[in-house]
Amino acid sequence: MSAERKNEKAERKSDKTLTLRLVRSGICTPKSQKATLKSLGLRRMGQQVERPDDPAIRGMVLKVRHLVEIVKG
Repeated sequence: MSAERKNEKAERKSDKTLTLRLVRSGICTPKSQKATLKSLGLRRMGQQVERPDDPAIRGMVLKVRHLVEIVKG
């Protein structure tokens, strides 16, 4: 596989992103869920962040799925 083709493959992978929005407060949630929200970069209600679509991020979203909404996937 040529270097040019590898670069094209890497660019396509990096194009896959998730846009997340915090729709419920994390005030009365366990510490681990608060830490997950912080690691996703969500601080305020209604805030949207864009994260790469990879298994680690999907796992974090799954943990706080009742607090966040996937706007664009």
